[in-house]
Amino acid sequence: MKRKLFVYVPAIILMLMIGAVAYTQATKQAGQLKINKIKDDLYEVEGDGGNVAVYVTNEGLILIDDKFDYDHDAIMNQIKTVTNQPIKYVISTHYHEDHSGGNAKMYGAGAEIISTTQSHKNIVEHKQSNASANVVPARVTFDHDTTVYLGGKEVTARFEGRGHTGGDAVVYFPALKVLHTGDLMAGNTPLIDYPGGGSLKYWPATLDAAMKDFDFDTVIPGHGAVTTKMGLLAYRNDVEKQSKRVAQLIKQKKSEDEIGKVMMAEFHWMPGSLQMMWSLPGFKTEYK
Repeated sequence: MKRKLFVYVPAIILMLMIGAVAYTQATKQAGQLKINKIKDDLYEVEGDGGNVAVYVTNEGLILIDDKFDYDHDAIMNQIKTVTNQPIKYVISTHYHEDHSGGNAKMYGAGAEIISTTQSHKNIVEHKQSNASANVVPARVTFDHDTTVYLGGKEVTARFEGRGHTGGDAVVYFPALKVLHTGDLMAGNTPLIDYPGGGSLKYWPATLDAAMKDFDFDTVIPGHGAVTTKMGLLAYRNDVEKQSKRVAQLIKQKKSEDEIGKVMMAEFHWMPGSLQMMWSLPGFKTEYK
């Protein structure tokens, strides 16, 4: 979004601008992407935006997420290094632009897009304040779970509960024992998107449900390096630690500013980050 700024800009506006840039993790240019093989017929396109999983079948491709709109050509170029199969389905882990921003061009490439009903609603209602105005929602949605069968292969997406947003889906590749978590695991610290229905309090239980429901040994996070079930468990435990600390601070009637200082000191939240702008203001409501 382009805006004209006056010479004198209040500090809070500058902070919001910095946070928005940090969250999108990119300028409006395609970033450097790389494709990695995860297991048989399963690849991951990393770099810029969210991690994209690419599952190859003899009837076409199933993708998990599609990054930003401007990453589309770079994604396609990476995919062409391993297969010429067309994209048939894109399953969205959640509604944020760095994971769903390429939907329109995927439709143009002939793919069908699937997401949770809540993710569809969040895009339609423009819940992400710093997203582009033209992010397109999925045409096919589900509330609890759905399964795609293509070329003799199976992929299941399931809503396990609130966490990063109110409509996160985990995606499971049963033949390969691989789980794509979207941003239910991402980076070094959780981002709770309260405007989009997220919850720090329920996030650990959401990951517990995913770990109980699916038999997996490999995890593709929303951002960051591919890891293991133990890596996901460690991330889950850190989320729970943060949740308990926030509950303690709220019980002690600490101010928002005081809680923010603790989160920065103990959990490495960054000044001006989306954690500080989206997550911090929601704590008092969730933990009241």
